[in-house]
Amino acid sequence: MSLGQMLYSWLQAVVPVVVGVVLIFTFLGRVTIVDGGSMLPTLNNGDRMLVWSLGYEPKQGDIVVLTKEFEEVHGPIVKRVIAVAGQTVDINYATGEVSVDGQVLDESYILEPMEQQYWQEIDHITVPEGQIFVMGDNRNISNDSRNPALGTVDTRYVLGKTCMVIWPLR
Repeated sequence: MSLGQMLYSWLQAVVPVVVGVVLIFTFLGRVTIVDGGSMLPTLNNGDRMLVWSLGYEPKQGDIVVLTKEFEEVHGPIVKRVIAVAGQTVDINYATGEVSVDGQVLDESYILEPMEQQYWQEIDHITVPEGQIFVMGDNRNISNDSRNPALGTVDTRYVLGKTCMVIWPLR
């Protein structure tokens, strides 16, 4: 077998695999890295997650990956969906409670009481159609929908839902 035939044979094997991987990560899901501590203790800085995209519609409580850039935030953003279109969010900074449609959320994943930061201005909002309201689990450092620069997020910015952490394995 000549070198050209050997190379052609390898290309026939490799190209379909590469195309398949590209299609899977484009339409089904992708791997995303958590950048920062806004989702502690649920997700750690540097965690690699598998994100499901195909046919995904955001639901309250889901952890999602967004692409919306604002202020100094660039690249994928990982946050929890607090409310979806039509729901009303109320944030009581004095008690640290978040309510959706009048029901206080059970947020056992929160480690410390929420303190209002200077840039967190939103404390009452009804989520518009086609939008979601997101917050990080580490409320005291999370730059999220409480910041008017981000506000509610158009669902077209949602890359998908976090399915599982694939690295580091815990």
